[in-house]
Amino acid sequence: MKIFKYLGKYWYAVIAVLVLLVVQANSDLSLPNLTSDIVDIGIQQGGLENSTPEKIRKSTLQGIEMFMTEDEKKTIEDNYKEATQKIDGEKVDIYKLDLQEGMTKEKLAKIFDLPMMMLASSQAKDSKGASEAKTIINDYKTIGTDAEKAQKLGAEAKALGEQAQAAGEAAASATDVATAAAKASEAQSLAAQAQEKGAEAQTLADSLQARTDAMPAKVEAARKKTEDNLGDLGANSLRTVGIQLTLAEYKALNMDTQQIQTDYIIKTGSKMILLTLISAVAAIIVGLIASIVAASVGRNLRVGQYEKTLQFSNTEMEKFSPASLITRNTNDIQQMQMGIVMIMRIVLYAPILGIGGIYQVYRTGTGMGWIVGVAVGAVLILVLTLLATTMPKFKALQNLVDRVNLVSREIITGLPVIRAFSREKFEEKRFDRANSDLMKTQLFVNRAMSIMMPVMMLLMNGISVLIVWVGGHNMDTGQLQVGDMMAFITYTMQIVMAFMMLSMVSIILPRANVAAGRVEEVLETVPTIEDPKQPKDDKQFNGEVKFEAVQFRYGDADEDVLHHINFVAKPGQTTALIGSTGSGKSTIINLIPRLFDVTGGRITIDGVDVREMSLHKLHEIIGFVPQKGVLFSGDIASNIKFGDADISDEQMKKAAQIAQAEEFIDSNEKGYSREISQGGTNVSGGQKQRLSIARALAKNPKILIFDDSFSALDNKTDVALRKALSENIKDVTQIIVAQKISTILHADNIIVLNEGRIVDQGTHEELMESSQVYQEIAQSQLSNAELGIEEAE
Repeated sequence: MKIFKYLGKYWYAVIAVLVLLVVQANSDLSLPNLTSDIVDIGIQQGGLENSTPEKIRKSTLQGIEMFMTEDEKKTIEDNYKEATQKIDGEKVDIYKLDLQEGMTKEKLAKIFDLPMMMLASSQAKDSKGASEAKTIINDYKTIGTDAEKAQKLGAEAKALGEQAQAAGEAAASATDVATAAAKASEAQSLAAQAQEKGAEAQTLADSLQARTDAMPAKVEAARKKTEDNLGDLGANSLRTVGIQLTLAEYKALNMDTQQIQTDYIIKTGSKMILLTLISAVAAIIVGLIASIVAASVGRNLRVGQYEKTLQFSNTEMEKFSPASLITRNTNDIQQMQMGIVMIMRIVLYAPILGIGGIYQVYRTGTGMGWIVGVAVGAVLILVLTLLATTMPKFKALQNLVDRVNLVSREIITGLPVIRAFSREKFEEKRFDRANSDLMKTQLFVNRAMSIMMPVMMLLMNGISVLIVWVGGHNMDTGQLQVGDMMAFITYTMQIVMAFMMLSMVSIILPRANVAAGRVEEVLETVPTIEDPKQPKDDKQFNGEVKFEAVQFRYGDADEDVLHHINFVAKPGQTTALIGSTGSGKSTIINLIPRLFDVTGGRITIDGVDVREMSLHKLHEIIGFVPQKGVLFSGDIASNIKFGDADISDEQMKKAAQIAQAEEFIDSNEKGYSREISQGGTNVSGGQKQRLSIARALAKNPKILIFDDSFSALDNKTDVALRKALSENIKDVTQIIVAQKISTILHADNIIVLNEGRIVDQGTHEELMESSQVYQEIAQSQLSNAELGIEEAE
């Protein structure tokens, strides 16, 4: 969730990815069914999807209709029209499919399947339902025979009646009594025979009607008994037999069944290719979107962390070491980027694929869904066990990376000192120890995760064997087809693969989660020094600095390091701070630009508390030269103009001239374009200090702060620099921290510090008369002649 919240800004990309992943999953989940169709329909069923024939001989349809209900017969008659076709030179009556509105082949197939099964079973030996089907056929044959017999008797009765009528007519027209009597007797005899034949025909007709009326019930009973006899074979067997009968009919009609099969396989294969392309395109686009989003999040986090770091005071910088901040801004954010890509590409896709696979397994109706449950349960147990084992190590991993970076940075930056004291071996061991700790933790995590793949493969293969074992028994009983079993195996593997993908991601996500926590820690850190809500920046500042009962203690200290500091540094004057090491000189200097905030009292500039000014305005009127000169990679010009992009070349050269840097700048043929390496390692300490001073002077500040910034200068340069400052810098408040008295001899006000307190202040001459601490410092640095006390001695 730590990573997910950074995706909120890119909700539209997440929605697009979800849509594409659904498309991809749908394509991937459709492929096993199509594979199953190629095997079951394309190969085993000859390319016929159902048993509804496009054409069928009249004789065959009549045979099938014997096992249909009256409603079914009516439906078939409505959707087929009579036609003729030449087969082997002979005309044959056939029926062609003519689907009416609202009717489909699938609906007709449900009508055809059972009658076709019964017709086929009547022609087979020892098949289930054969006796019922044969009984129906025999009944229809008997009815047909008796109908012909009744028709024949009727015809005979009719013929006898006609003969009797003719004999009667002859008797009536005879002139001879004997002839008339003979014809009348013949007519009477023929009439009696005709009546007997008619009675026999009527009796047979009544019997036929009764048997015909009873046939629907017999057909229904036979159908039900056939279905019962099929048992678990169910619809699959009915469909298979119906399709085989349809194929046989097509062959009898000289139709190209091979072409039908080829066309179906090509059509289904084309669908598979199209779905594969759709899946591939969707996957590529998802990968592209995920990469763009991850890169954007990484960029924003780096900018955010960088901006937050710039707001940190020294308090926060002590909490987060530079090495840790660098790691968090590089390695940690990179881990998060990888995590975001994995989330968008796999973590979102796996559940979609898994749930879709479970739904498809349910649709197959194979009765083997319990195998999926076993597989998913085993995968979950494996993944959760591994995560519980490795998660603590993931949390330690980033801290160990910090440690390696810290040691590396210390060794690289302190290399001259290490060589000077011959500590190479010791530092090698120190680095090796930090590196070995990281290596051991990484090996533990990687070894634990490497177990996952072979165990997962063993699990997948075991599940495949189980499916084949159970599926083989189901195929033997006719409950399952080969293609269905293949599809079930594929769906099960897809479900397991979904969980497997999540388990593989679990190698990266825990590290990304820890990294997100570390980045979040920086971003959520509230700087102790912030801008006021309503800054007082509209005043025209002259640069008078006033300390009023200032007290200060560090956050983790038990007592103050500064006690009731009171002094005023006025524009056009130089105020100097001097004292022994640890007396609080640099701390006082750091309070003015608010590198720390006072814990008591206040510091004002022209009467405005520095805490009521914006940091930008405060730093704009201050030119700060730190104790340790810091230069940035680039050239001399970019370093001197570092304080303001609008500094002109004339200002830059003037500042370099005052800082006594012009000589060594001009001595190089590149001049101000001379390259400066990172940290200014390609210039001397004195040159670095002079460039730092020039950088502060170039921005024309109201307040100049020198934190022991002349320590690396030789006496000649020191004197020249102070002289140039006094001549060129007017109406500027100068505050100097110095270790050398020679640097501050001509200061307007010298403040003597001891253990965080001001013990004396005044000019050099005044302090030499009244301050014992100042006298001790002066006598430790300067000769009596320099101090002007030679004659007194």
